[in-house]
Amino acid sequence: MYFYFGVFFALLLVFFCLNFWRRKKIIQKVCSMCMEEKCEILNDLVRPFGYSYVPDQDIFTSCLDAWQRDFGYCALFDRAAPHFNMVFDCLPVYFNHRGRTWLIECWKGQYGINTGCEIGVYCADRVIPEDELSRTLFPCVDYADMPRLSFTLCKDRQMIAELCSRHWWLTAFRPGCFSRPESLSMRVGITLQTPAMAAAFAEGLQKAGYSGEEIKVCCNTVTFLFGPTPCGCHCCPGLWRRLRCRIAQWFNRFWCRVYRFVTRPFCLSADRILYLYYYLPFAFRKTLRIRRYKKRGGKR
Repeated sequence: MYFYFGVFFALLLVFFCLNFWRRKKIIQKVCSMCMEEKCEILNDLVRPFGYSYVPDQDIFTSCLDAWQRDFGYCALFDRAAPHFNMVFDCLPVYFNHRGRTWLIECWKGQYGINTGCEIGVYCADRVIPEDELSRTLFPCVDYADMPRLSFTLCKDRQMIAELCSRHWWLTAFRPGCFSRPESLSMRVGITLQTPAMAAAFAEGLQKAGYSGEEIKVCCNTVTFLFGPTPCGCHCCPGLWRRLRCRIAQWFNRFWCRVYRFVTRPFCLSADRILYLYYYLPFAFRKTLRIRRYKKRGGKR
């Protein structure tokens, strides 16, 4: 018995020594890279997931040609989100313009171990009756019709991300940061094709719960605050869904702590993600699957 215990202890000691040596070599490898090299490697790794790294803000954002573009949007996706550990506030804005129903939706909250926000732009090929909006699958807007989107995401008045681009799905995600949706605020600006379209969108915002004083319209640009107390709908109405969101947030907080502990030699997301890629490849893949449920649920 003592012999087997000694063999087990020796094997365990060898395992820890080899793991310590391997971990130290990976840390040295990541530290030896310059920022340009890190960004190049990291973008090659995350582009298949539909994202790119923004080094000056230490965030990840969606690519213009991301695979998610082949998939549309349906309100069912928001209702299913807590089952995939995604807890966020959502603000869908529907409006009609030139014989088509448009949908511009904002999200802010916790996506697994990522704090983030999104603006998505979708457009049907006809006018959708109001009682069918929640059941309709909206295709992504064409490249030619993409508006200019901008947002500033803040947590407790501290800025997390600030982006501006012509896009169909503008996003920002920071790994390892845990947030409650109500602690986040999102200053949104959307420049549409014409002043008439901007007026239709502003009217849609009012139907979603905003007052006229909370919306600023200048020519064809509409700005508003998606704040701590959202005017739009929350992804977790009802007692059971609130409980499911609490459970999801418990796991999100736990895995955020695990992520920060495992990658504790580093502070920047670029270093942490590269370290995970070399040290725990399966954890790296899980970290970047921010919106994987939408691939199953329907087109986006």
